[in-house]
Amino acid sequence: MAQLLDGAGKLGWVLLTAALRFVFMVLNNCVAIPSYCLYLLLLQPLRIWDRSMFWHIEGLMFKWMLAMVSSWGWIAGYTVTEWGDDVRPITEEEAMVIVNHQSTGDVCTLMMCLQDKGTVVQKMMWLMDHVFKYTNFGLVSLIHGDFFIRQGKAYRDKQLIYLKDHLDQYYHSRDRKWIVLFPEGGFLRKRRETSQLFAKKHSLPHLNHVTLPRLGATQVILKTLSAQQENGSVGIEAVTANQIGNKRRGLQWVIDVTIAYPKARPMDIQTWIFGYRSPTVTHVHYRMYPIKEVPVEAEALTDWLYQRFVEKEALLTYFYDKGSFPTLDGHKVAVSRDMTLDPVWLCIIQSFAFASGYMWYSVFLYLYCCLF
Repeated sequence: MAQLLDGAGKLGWVLLTAALRFVFMVLNNCVAIPSYCLYLLLLQPLRIWDRSMFWHIEGLMFKWMLAMVSSWGWIAGYTVTEWGDDVRPITEEEAMVIVNHQSTGDVCTLMMCLQDKGTVVQKMMWLMDHVFKYTNFGLVSLIHGDFFIRQGKAYRDKQLIYLKDHLDQYYHSRDRKWIVLFPEGGFLRKRRETSQLFAKKHSLPHLNHVTLPRLGATQVILKTLSAQQENGSVGIEAVTANQIGNKRRGLQWVIDVTIAYPKARPMDIQTWIFGYRSPTVTHVHYRMYPIKEVPVEAEALTDWLYQRFVEKEALLTYFYDKGSFPTLDGHKVAVSRDMTLDPVWLCIIQSFAFASGYMWYSVFLYLYCCLF
């Protein structure tokens, strides 16, 4: 009986905290997202007068929005430990970030672990499935200039054309630095069987923890944002006239990010919101490749991408067996870094969001009373 009462008490506490978290997040969205949109609407004259300053301010607010999402998980004890190369020295350089995709929690994990990487978050462009356009955060991403891509053979060719046009129109004009994509084109649980059948048919490696990546979006990004050299690779030495005019060097790095969850149990957005899982550390491994080492022609780039995901498979296999990632070349032991968020900074951002929401409510209430 005592055990039953104890279990019922724990369940009740979990349900209560989940309900309180849900109410807080609904309120958080109700004040933060409209305030973000209204501030940008108020700043439209600045967009005409000084576009760079407008998008700088928008980027700051976008980073704050992502910090709020990060705080939801951080408060529940969901933290990140980083491994591999240190990407902080290249945060002001342009990079393409390729990430393995296991669940909706991958995006939240990236939102958290990139918060302390300088201006990366505010100058970042995301490529995500089109269904995210219809979520609570979709409007913010749409204004920020992220690209929503539709999956499936019926849409593939047109989507790549749309992606190139989107990059030409928004990437440089909004001073973007990093562009994030998930080359697998879907969640691991949904694509694994199809990927393994494709690998067996074409004598490719059998993968369990990742799936074979798709080429399309990666190649479009490399061709659009970097200059092609005679050897079929891309490099920082040759840049387009448009990039010179904007004092930009083009893509200089590809950052290979591998996300690993303890016991191979991915964190989904529902867990991030309700916080019903016990405190969990998600592990993120970085590996950097200079852009001149990356081929751009279809066959060579396909082989290069496949090799990266074979390496991801080996990294994840090692992690699930040992509980850590292997050592880097030239190191005797694997070095990890705990990524932390400043609670004072998070409180300031949340306070600003709720104060803004109250201010806009008061403004509209005053206008309503004046008119009616």
